[in-house]
Amino acid sequence: MLEDAVAALTGRRIAVLTGAGVSTDSGIPDYRGEHAPVRQPMTVQQFLATDAARRRYWIGSHLGWKRFAAARPNAGHQALADLEHRGVVNGVMTQNVDGLHLQAGSERVVELHGTLRRVLCLHCGQVFDRRDLAVRIEADNPWLVTNEDAVLLPDGDVRPDSVDGFIVPACSVCGGMLKPEVVFFGETIPLGQFAGAEQLLTAADALLVAGSSLVVNSGMRFIQRAQRRGIPIVIVNRGQTRADARATVKLDAGTSEVLTGLADRLEP
Repeated sequence: MLEDAVAALTGRRIAVLTGAGVSTDSGIPDYRGEHAPVRQPMTVQQFLATDAARRRYWIGSHLGWKRFAAARPNAGHQALADLEHRGVVNGVMTQNVDGLHLQAGSERVVELHGTLRRVLCLHCGQVFDRRDLAVRIEADNPWLVTNEDAVLLPDGDVRPDSVDGFIVPACSVCGGMLKPEVVFFGETIPLGQFAGAEQLLTAADALLVAGSSLVVNSGMRFIQRAQRRGIPIVIVNRGQTRADARATVKLDAGTSEVLTGLADRLEP
């Protein structure tokens, strides 16, 4: 089946869409795989509504942050960076918020759902580095101890045993509400990110989807655009996706091994 993917992609400029399955080999669990933890994601409406919800979010996010931030790019990330540097891939559109494509050396990355590396004040617009905020959180909550055995969720979250006494971080400039620079459930992808992704797809001759079940509608929109243009669609994912019937080639396999294999075979 790898040879089928090679045949479909050879001689074409490829836009890549990645999901959580690309990062599982870096120790970050996916959302919907066979062993994925049961999740009850917080919506943006819940986050904005109550202090209790924000306490729950920030303590869980902080407890998972060090382990999430310690993840390193795997062979799949590196293969995509190599393909971009050689002119085979024109960029990566990712649903992930872990920043691992950038760490691996990919240069044109559209982070559709934002990034956990930055935090934004919803009042004054000030942007903070997440690492600096982590220092503040620990200074304000010195009793807080990371449980290395706690279950890490796909978005860097950990379910805390208790949120009692936790001091929620506020903007150090204006005292306003802070929110990670990620797209919560209930939010839409910012127009700038979506436009950047569409530019990649428009300039490509093929679409490669890696590690996404395409349950999120934004991913399916790119599938539909590629299908309307009549360009090849290659999907690599363990398990079914919403677009299997639309794929030129579907590989039910791990992304690291397939992307490494493609990097070994594809030339500009």
